[in-house]
Amino acid sequence: MPHFIIECNQEITEKINPEELLKTVYHAADATGLFEKSDIKVRIKVYEHYLNGGIKKDFIHVFGNILYGRSDDQKTLLSRKIVERLHHLSPQTEIVSINIRDFDKASYCNKNMIT
Repeated sequence: MPHFIIECNQEITEKINPEELLKTVYHAADATGLFEKSDIKVRIKVYEHYLNGGIKKDFIHVFGNILYGRSDDQKTLLSRKIVERLHHLSPQTEIVSINIRDFDKASYCNKNMIT
């Protein structure tokens, strides 16, 4: 934990190497000191069909799913750090955003938790 899902339009991945997008979000999350390096997971979903405000505009949006318990200040730090790094990577991209979602420990399960 945490999971970061980068959503962007296909043209973004033609301008920026997807591996660079993944590493940018990974290193930004790591730089906050909120998570163990080995727990940070990052993936990309690329969209061919999309509209932003009724027109096609390049976008990068990150959904951050983190375990409940972080303070608002910690979540703000995480959000700002990731957006700052993505903006630095792609300053020409008009829409760069993130939202952090908390989830309860009781609702999370992976194969290592099954006995």
